[in-house]
Amino acid sequence: MFIPSTVAQFFPNYESMQGIMGAFINPMSWTYNITFALLIIIFTYFYTAISVNANQISDDMKRNGGFIPGVKPGKSTADFIDNVMSRITLPGAIFLAFVAILPSLANVLNINSQFAQFYGGTSLLILVGVVLDTLQQVESHLMMRHYDGLMKSGRIKGRSATGVAV
Repeated sequence: MFIPSTVAQFFPNYESMQGIMGAFINPMSWTYNITFALLIIIFTYFYTAISVNANQISDDMKRNGGFIPGVKPGKSTADFIDNVMSRITLPGAIFLAFVAILPSLANVLNINSQFAQFYGGTSLLILVGVVLDTLQQVESHLMMRHYDGLMKSGRIKGRSATGVAV
């Protein structure tokens, strides 16, 4: 998405460019956002295709004695895994595209642009990732210390109102 704006900078009348190139320079235009969302969806499928090898997963399951109920081991399992991954990838890709164009949608709704840029797009994805990682680390620390006061009742043991003298 940065290639059109980079090419446009080589021209002296960069600010007055109109037409197709001008639509790709403005990150608030509909053409830019639709193309951006489509590229995110396409590259999400591409990344899933190169990072998840259904045949290898099927072979590993077969070697280790695992199976999917109702699906024959081998090629049928690989096809099933590939089908499930395709179905799971679509909503995830659409969500990523929505989050990426969220600052532009916020700008259309007249939300402060600094707020929209801070809480939209990549910043939101990083924020959610950090929160999930922090929660996982806190939970693993509590499990390691055999501390189940927060997990069973939601209250820290030893903090009760009955033993307090006034």
